[in-house]
Amino acid sequence: MSVPITSVLAYNGNTHMFGWYLGFAIGSVIITVIVAEVAAVLSIARRIGGQAQQADHGLSVAYDHTYALRDLTRTRDIAQSVTENLYRTRRALEG
Repeated sequence: MSVPITSVLAYNGNTHMFGWYLGFAIGSVIITVIVAEVAAVLSIARRIGGQAQQADHGLSVAYDHTYALRDLTRTRDIAQSVTENLYRTRRALEG
């Protein structure tokens, strides 16, 4: 017994329910796609969060290791002042 193609393409049952079934199927597909996309975004966000924590830790370590360099400016200013004073003293002694 072969089924005619027209009966496969056209729903012969309760035609008033066909729209509901079609809407349910389309809605299920849309919800499944949205859930998959949200899961992908959350996975990427979790990975980015982990990398951000590693970067923050690395910056903290770099800050701790370079904190003493702020004193370098003061040391340079003192050395420049001493050099200028020595130069002025030498000029004053030479005449």
